Amino acid sequence: MDLLINDLSLHGQFPDLAAFRDSIRRVMLIREISRRHMRALYCPRGFANGQVTAGERMPAAVKALPLDEQRAVMAWLCQGGPFWDDDRQHDGGDWYECAGEIVTDTAVGEAAHCLLHGIERRLVSLQPSNFVYDPVPVERVFADDNRAHVDVRNYWEPAMVEACLASAPPALVSWTALGELSVLRFEHLNFAANAFEPLRTQPFKQGVAERILVRLEALHRLKQCFDENGSRTEDGHALYQQHFTGDQGWFSDSSDAEKEKFKSELTFPHPDAHGVSLFCTWHGKVNSPQYRIHFSWPVTATSPVYVVYVGPKITKR
Repeated sequence: MDLLINDLSLHGQFPDLAAFRDSIRRVMLIREISRRHMRALYCPRGFANGQVTAGERMPAAVKALPLDEQRAVMAWLCQGGPFWDDDRQHDGGDWYECAGEIVTDTAVGEAAHCLLHGIERRLVSLQPSNFVYDPVPVERVFADDNRAHVDVRNYWEPAMVEACLASAPPALVSWTALGELSVLRFEHLNFAANAFEPLRTQPFKQGVAERILVRLEALHRLKQCFDENGSRTEDGHALYQQHFTGDQGWFSDSSDAEKEKFKSELTFPHPDAHGVSLFCTWHGKVNSPQYRIHFSWPVTATSPVYVVYVGPKITKR
């Protein structure tokens, strides 16, 4: 679960710098609570120049703080981050609305998009602001004017974040923890003994680990979506259409060119049959940075699903 600073909750609303000082201190305390629970509080890159009062932007307003607090705030907003823009999941072509206002390209739109795609993201808003309510209702508007509604959880007090994180599942802290949890949780998937080995040379990224879990969860659900006759259920068809088709799907087959160029790299030892190989071109995708989950295909009622590779993208050109 990621927490995102709600950039729309900074809109020049503070009557004076004293009110801003109290508010930004609450945010910094929330940041410390998040770090204590092994979570990150993401901010947008433009937040460091947001409008604080009618006449002051963030750099000038922060000067109302003691020097050590000034440095901590600006180091976070300008240098350290993390910044959700660097791991952005929605783009300018997506259309999100909140209370009749377009919120595409904001943290509200990003959190809503992620929730609709199985990625848990919540908001942290400044107080006072126009966003001191929970949840924040958001709608994704499609080209045919169909709408998908999602409620984004929103916090503005440190105690709210403390309660949320204290009751949340423990944060993943290593690739080893990811592998162990995956094998334990997804009993209908067959993991090769070395499936997670390619991750060990990569720096651990909690956000990537959590998105890998989300993809594995979808694959695990698909494996269970068959009736007594071995036919895919209605839920299975919906899941397939949502995540296994189209340009925005989480899963896809490799292209013909990739299959030819990377045939050796996409061929894996069969986990259960010595001397037998599996050509696993179907994969789950995590982008920014690019990680892949390769598995056997097709997914049927009777054949095992072998997950043979979790690691950096293999078919890089």
